[in-house]
Amino acid sequence: MSDHKEPNYIAIWGWLLLLTITEVATTRLPIPRLTMAILLVGQAMTKALLVAMYFMHLKYEKKVLGMIAFTPLVLCVFLSVMLLPDSKHDPNAASQGPPASAPAEGAEHGEAPAAETPAPAPEGH
Repeated sequence: MSDHKEPNYIAIWGWLLLLTITEVATTRLPIPRLTMAILLVGQAMTKALLVAMYFMHLKYEKKVLGMIAFTPLVLCVFLSVMLLPDSKHDPNAASQGPPASAPAEGAEHGEAPAAETPAPAPEGH
């Protein structure tokens, strides 16, 4: 016989629905993108915790099984933090044209780059 009380799954579903609604509302807030990302990740982690604890029944499992489920989360956060410096890029770079070291158009397919046409000479002298 189990010594734990059966959770109210409808109430947990309600919390998950409320968190989903707040996530959608968060995307509509006039806040900085970083703040929005932090809020959305926190809300998503809360939802994942609710699902894991009640619908996957991890709340009533032994500590070892909980640690096995917790380990991938730690690894995911670690890898995300370690890879964060590599993800920094200029979002406006695409609108500024190709970088100075980019090959001329057509050069990447083995063709000779198109020659620039000289400016017309001034008339008169």
